[in-house]
Amino acid sequence: MTRKTNLVCTGFFAVSVLFGTTAFAQDAMPDLSGWPQSAQDAAKHMMDTYGKPAEVTDTMLIWGKTGPWKRTVIYSTATTHMFPVKHDDVMQQWIDLDVPPDYFDDLAHYDGSVVVNRTEAEMSARCDKEAANFLAINLAHDIINNVRTVEEARQFYAQTMKAVMEGGKPSDPAYVEGLIFEVPKEDLSNPDKPLL
Repeated sequence: MTRKTNLVCTGFFAVSVLFGTTAFAQDAMPDLSGWPQSAQDAAKHMMDTYGKPAEVTDTMLIWGKTGPWKRTVIYSTATTHMFPVKHDDVMQQWIDLDVPPDYFDDLAHYDGSVVVNRTEAEMSARCDKEAANFLAINLAHDIINNVRTVEEARQFYAQTMKAVMEGGKPSDPAYVEGLIFEVPKEDLSNPDKPLL
């Protein structure tokens, strides 16, 4: 049977929609042995915590709404990230959040793996562990709400991840255990205004 593939793009997210055959998780899981170990570990964590992905492609495992996340994608390719220590960015997780544009520069200086999509009112973090994504998003929220400066957030992130990696207890464990704020439930999207 011939596969037809359509690409549906929404902001920074592309989903491969297959017709004729399925690429969904109820079928056999793909062989991840060629994926980076960090991606394999992230996939194991997600499946142990939330179950099988909703969609599987050759390069992505995709979950819809799980826990506080709008969606989660684990990629077969890793992006090297040096903050706060060298690691692979392989797991991106999104929430709905309307970030004021005045904070975009601050968030970019805080952590390059935190991405804001103003049109869809989404924020994502991309790291190798869910705990690190919780931490990244929580601290981004602190910056937006003037609880911490960019430098304070970076220092807190580094100290917290050091404690986690060494098997110790962070000064505020809530930052790595989940979101410390309520994610808005209403539609916050900002389609902007036409100029033509």
